[in-house]
Amino acid sequence: MTLNSTSYKYFLWSLKLGAILNIYFLLQTFETKISSVDPFLLIPAQILFFVSAYRCLFPVGYVKNIVLHDTIFSSIFLTRKLATFVEIAYIYMFSYVLRIANTGEFFFLDLLSWLMVIQVIVSQGFVWGAILFQREKYYYFEEFGWAIIFALNTFISFVIFLYGNNYEQYKILIQLNLIFGCFYLPWQFIHLRSISKRVAKNYAANSSIPDISMKLLVDGLNKSFYYREQTSKPDAWGGFVGLTWMLNYWATLIPVWLYFIIYTFASN
Repeated sequence: MTLNSTSYKYFLWSLKLGAILNIYFLLQTFETKISSVDPFLLIPAQILFFVSAYRCLFPVGYVKNIVLHDTIFSSIFLTRKLATFVEIAYIYMFSYVLRIANTGEFFFLDLLSWLMVIQVIVSQGFVWGAILFQREKYYYFEEFGWAIIFALNTFISFVIFLYGNNYEQYKILIQLNLIFGCFYLPWQFIHLRSISKRVAKNYAANSSIPDISMKLLVDGLNKSFYYREQTSKPDAWGGFVGLTWMLNYWATLIPVWLYFIIYTFASN
């Protein structure tokens, strides 16, 4: 798929429609029967709807501190801080759903579900390290962590699907986990390959990489607060892979999926 700066800019602007969807979902959590759902499910969903709406309005790219709008609301530091909370919260939510569906039948599955939460915390460390120490290769380790998280999510769901006895009312959620895993995991390995190629290319072009130091940390922190490059060049945003990631994560698939989870629990 051939993309130019103009078409990519239109896409980035179209993400604002995703903000409308997220705000609608967020309002539904306060006004309908959904508001009575288990808070360990409801609160992570609310956090995601709010943060996803924000990211649709003010998209940023961490690797090169790129933004669509050159404004304080497009702060790399602020966006990453919000993303840290939401990613830990919604992966906890996914793990919680698995433990509910497992109903204590397979203790090792409960342990694996907690491993998902531990892994997402580790991934946050890598992405913050990439931003603050300007080590692009750390993004690879962060994304590899996401592959592990959803491989676990898929495996746990598969075992419950085959051998679980008490999960019928949540069967649709287990099936969705399996369907998502079938599509996401191959895509994620394509994503990892694209990151690996980009890192290798950048390292070849810039052999003088500064050592990790307090000075580098302070510089990275200052950049995350104040430096922004306004651009709509496809390569800067990750091209088609970056496009699909933003669209599905912030504006469509993940918000709809989380809303469906809390709607399912509200209906049971």
